[in-house]
Amino acid sequence: MVTHNTERASALPALLDKALCPLPLGHIRPAGWLKQQLQIQANGLSGHLDEFWPDVADSQWIGGHAEGWERGPYWLDGIVPLAYLLDDPKLKAKAQHWIDSILRLQHENGWLGPIHDETYGYSYDPWPSFIVLKAFTQYHEATGDGRVIEAMQRFLNRLDAVLAERPLQMWGQVRWADLVLSIHWLYERTREPRLLGLAAMLREQGFDWRKNFSEFAFKHKVNVQESAAEGNFLATHIVNNAMGIKQPGVWYRQSHNPEDRDAVWQIMDTLDTYHGQATGVFTGDEHLAGLNPSQGTELCAVVEYMFSLEVVLAVLGDPQLADRLECIAFNALPATFKPDMWAHQYVQQANQVICKISEDRIYTDNRADANIFGLEPNYGCCTANMHQGWPKFAAHLWMKSPDDGLVAVAYAPCTVRTEVRGSPASVEVETDYPFRDIIRILVHTDTAVRFPLHLRIPAWAENAEVRIGDEEAAKTKAGTFHCIERDWDGTSTVTLHLPMRIQTQERYNRAVSLERGPLVFSLRVGEEWKHVAGEIPHADWEVYPTSDWNYALDVDRKNPEKSACVDLPPLGDCPFSPDGAPIRVRIKGKRVAEWKIEHNAAGPVPGSPVNSSDPIEELELIPYGCTNLRITEFPTLAPTRFERK
Repeated sequence: MVTHNTERASALPALLDKALCPLPLGHIRPAGWLKQQLQIQANGLSGHLDEFWPDVADSQWIGGHAEGWERGPYWLDGIVPLAYLLDDPKLKAKAQHWIDSILRLQHENGWLGPIHDETYGYSYDPWPSFIVLKAFTQYHEATGDGRVIEAMQRFLNRLDAVLAERPLQMWGQVRWADLVLSIHWLYERTREPRLLGLAAMLREQGFDWRKNFSEFAFKHKVNVQESAAEGNFLATHIVNNAMGIKQPGVWYRQSHNPEDRDAVWQIMDTLDTYHGQATGVFTGDEHLAGLNPSQGTELCAVVEYMFSLEVVLAVLGDPQLADRLECIAFNALPATFKPDMWAHQYVQQANQVICKISEDRIYTDNRADANIFGLEPNYGCCTANMHQGWPKFAAHLWMKSPDDGLVAVAYAPCTVRTEVRGSPASVEVETDYPFRDIIRILVHTDTAVRFPLHLRIPAWAENAEVRIGDEEAAKTKAGTFHCIERDWDGTSTVTLHLPMRIQTQERYNRAVSLERGPLVFSLRVGEEWKHVAGEIPHADWEVYPTSDWNYALDVDRKNPEKSACVDLPPLGDCPFSPDGAPIRVRIKGKRVAEWKIEHNAAGPVPGSPVNSSDPIEELELIPYGCTNLRITEFPTLAPTRFERK
């Protein structure tokens, strides 16, 4: 079999270089609010799940008797970067225990992980190992542990033979690009030609996401029974779609086919068109669910979409991908957690006005408890997989450029320590972004060294300026990387100003959403939390509204800054919470009495413009990621006081 794949690989081109090169895990360390957010995560479910949740604490992957499929690997894939970003001895010991156990239990024939019975589909199901290899590659970059390379080689040798006899099925068939990522990582270190042959076999056996979206058939809310009967169950599954976004980009490195490169954008544009939400994600509760903001988006899909963007951003180097990454990271990601990160939702809604257990529900295929906050509402996959979101975002803030420079991909407070053109260099990012518009970057070098510094200028940041020390500010172009090439010697201060204007986006049924910089804003709804099950702190909670939510905005769609005022309270220890929201927008609106709860969710947004005889009120909007209950897509009044002639 190895010979076969060596012959196959000999006819394949080498891998294309990535447009940007991610820094090894550990070269970036979070600071400021980002470090505090990761610490909140470590103090919550992420840092303690292995102490009480059987599917991690007693996983078959480490010699236990509980679930031995994807859940333990998912947790490991998030806890490894979290541990090394925080340099936390306790978390690193937890990750080390898992790595050591998996390596110790590797089968003599090279297979990694449990060999299953029919409960899991089939015996040699490789899908969970795809996740383990992603954790392995991160761990190796942080530690240099040579056992990882050998273990990966042995497993891939065994997998080669297994796939020759029984091709990819089920989850592995639609998620094959996640394994190709690790194969390419290993190839870059060993240059074994057979690895590219194995990747080509996976491509032949795997689901073609590029073709799926070139012939896209799922333009409306999916009927799950019909989808399953037609054999489309996996193609309409939201997590598969979020993971599938990266597939053509990953394969482009090996195919060199521009159609693969371009397909990334087609997939994203298609999902936005038919299922997109204001926060940059798309609906899927559990399957693709249309544009209605009361449909849900599964947490697994949020973190997998982020990871897909991080991967294709490195491959393609397009700053617009980073714009989308920030949008999801600062909005959809934090909104799906209880602020202390001891509970999460299975699905979040852009218009989320109640979270309770209800048999009458709007979803395509979720159970009654899907949108409550809890330990494992609806299904435990998100309990296992949620941990990668913040850590991998932090680990991808900066990358290397082909001209041996440094690239600011996304902005958050952090410190970068690396080597540039043979000389040690470090970068400190001091900022309260995305809540504020100033980013201060301190570049340190021990000796004079010339290299380029590339700063991403978001597409929304018109008239952004960059200033070095006391020099005259330089203009920039929105939607590009702004390059500063100079001799860096000692400490230099670069100040980036990204002006944040309130903007509107037209949404479903002519509704409107409001944005400022990378943040989407939502009506803050009063909330009452009800403990319904489980043991505190990892308990289950329903959340009920204690204030009205059904408002239409009095807003000038074309010039919304005429309609709103911005307040900037101090940044606290928990900015992603209703009380800790460090930015608030005041705007006028009226209650729309006929807009009510239907099927345990906000009813469809009334078509704009709407009439209301209720009095005008001043409303408070806060960042989407700070909310637990919210309205994000609003009808607008007719006529607004700003549109009257």
